[in-house]
Formats: sequence, structure tokens, C-alpha cells
Amino acid sequence: MVQAGTPVCTPKERRMIQAPDITWKSWAMVGILGLTWGGTFLVTELALDGITPFWLAAARISFGAAMTLLIWSALGWKLFLERPQPSQWSALLLVGALSSAIPFMLLAWGQQYVTAGFAGVSMAAVALIILPLAHVFVPGERMTLRRSTGFAIGFVGVVVLIGAQAFESTGTSLELPGRIACFAAASCYAVSSILMRRLPAVDPIGLATVLMVVGTTIVVPIAFVIEGPPPLPDARTLWILAFLGLVPTAGANFLRVMVVRTAGPVFMSLTNYQVPLWSVLLGAWLLAEPLPPSLLWAMALILGGVALSQYGALTRLFRRA
Repeated sequence: MVQAGTPVCTPKERRMIQAPDITWKSWAMVGILGLTWGGTFLVTELALDGITPFWLAAARISFGAAMTLLIWSALGWKLFLERPQPSQWSALLLVGALSSAIPFMLLAWGQQYVTAGFAGVSMAAVALIILPLAHVFVPGERMTLRRSTGFAIGFVGVVVLIGAQAFESTGTSLELPGRIACFAAASCYAVSSILMRRLPAVDPIGLATVLMVVGTTIVVPIAFVIEGPPPLPDARTLWILAFLGLVPTAGANFLRVMVVRTAGPVFMSLTNYQVPLWSVLLGAWLLAEPLPPSLLWAMALILGGVALSQYGALTRLFRRA
């Protein structure tokens, strides 16, 4: 029996977390994650042809939760490495809502009215939103001149992207709310990242599983209330939903855990630059979505702002690699 406050992780595990080891496998995993998450928006567009948005979100997170529960059970149900405080359980529930349940619903609803490329580019704003939040809530994460300049450049890109005339319209009356929903989802991811830092020592596999279980308990009742009983999708849609739950949700989360634990969170941030590129390219190639100059300018401004704000960390990363 573990005593209160006694870490479960071994000294070897602590060294692995503290000393990132970047290898060719690390680069391969980050590349796979960028392609997987970038292609998720395209697959979501296909799924919306056969299912309503809230039940799409519910099915995706339910498939993911079922898979991660199986893996977590095989590993012994380990979660907190130190005895948590009651308030930290509340924080865990909030992180579960903001890291999966709410953004999954917002993105599924918003993608009815925006392109897959737009949804992917909007996710690049996560790193920008984190900057002012970390300045206020995370000790030592100050908004320096370089970070502030990067934030300002990226914010201009966000304005260009969300503006009513930013690029060719999808022709729907709810396009602007759809755009706002995508950025609201990005904000949820940013806030959950800040809150996650306040959690005690935790097993990453257990954390990923609990967050998806929490998300499932939120999304399924909301889908019932808003859209009624779940529709019976055709076989094609069921395969797409299973793919969304097992690959970009469950599988990619476990892969993300491996990258963070071996190569470090800064290296993991390289996916921020790949996701919008893949979402735009795959949307244009497979869905014939438009590629107007304003969308490309917005993407360049946002990614440029993120790169400038993270310049110091990225320089140290590539020097070490």
C-alpha cells in the first residue's frame, strides 16, 4: 500500500521525464501525429454526411474511451502517483470537459458551416491563446517583448481568418457562428492545458483515459437532450466514427503521451505547425476546398506568431536534437 504523498514512479521514470531523448523515432511519431490530427477535420466532414454533430462527438469520444479503458485496465488502473486533494478531483473533471467533451461538440457543430481547412488552421491558435493565460496563471511564464510581438502577429492572423470576408464563403447563413465555434474549441484546449499543470503527479495513460471517460459522460446526455435518440448511421458512417474514436482520439492520445514522456513537451509542440498545413492540403486535395490567398496569409501569420513566441524554446530544442 502506497503511503500518502509517496510517488509511485521510479527514479528511472523521473529521469526519462526530466531529460528528453530525441531520436528518429521521436520525429516519426510527431510526423504521424501531425498528419493524423490534420486529417481529422477532413474525416469529420465525411462523418457529418451520415450523422448529426452532437452524436458524432458522442460516438467519437465513446469509441476512444472504450479503447483506452481496455488498455488502462491491462496496465493496472494506475492514475494519481501522489494522493490528490479533493479540489484536484474537481480540476480533473473540468479538464475532462475542456480537453475533449466541449471542443469535440463545438468542432462537430462548427464544421457543418466551415471547411476542414478552416477548422484545422483555427487549431493553430491554441498556442497563441495559451500565452496570455500562462502569463497570468503560471509562475515564470511571462509575456516578454518577443512573445508579445508573436502574439500580436498571430492575433492579426486570427482576425484575418475569422473575418466575414476572410476567404470564399461556404454559402451558409451560420458560417460566422461556425467559425466562432472553432475558435471557442481552440480556447477550450488552451484553458485545459493550463489547468492540467495544476494536477498532481499522474500516470499519463490513466489521465488520458479518465479525461475521455469524463467527456463521454458529458457529451452523451447533451446529445440526447439536443438531438434526441441516436440515429442509426449506415455502415460507411459507422466505420468513419470508429476510425475517429480509435485513431485520432485514442491512438493519437497514447502516441502523444509517448512523445511527451520521451522527447518532452516542447518537441511535442511541433505538431502545432503541421496540423493546419495538413488540414488545408488534404481539404483542398480530397474535398476540393478553396485555397484563397487570404486563408494562406492567415495561416502564415498565425504560424509565424507561434514560431516567434516560442523561438527560445525551439532554438534550444533543435540545438539539443
